[in-house]
Amino acid sequence: MIAGVCVTGSCPTVYRTDRDSLVVQGYAVPGGVAGVDLPEGESLVEIPLHLLLDAARQIS
Repeated sequence: MIAGVCVTGSCPTVYRTDRDSLVVQGYAVPGGVAGVDLPEGESLVEIPLHLLLDAARQIS
């Protein structure tokens, strides 16, 4: 875990993997609600902006 909204891990969180990537936990958003046509196998996840900014500071 590199940034999170709470310490329990059951709310929006950003994780760093050992594959040089990030995994984001957040709230599922249907493609139609976001105006995005999603390909099969992809999902949209909504997380607070401040969480992304905090994660960016941790990895830069």
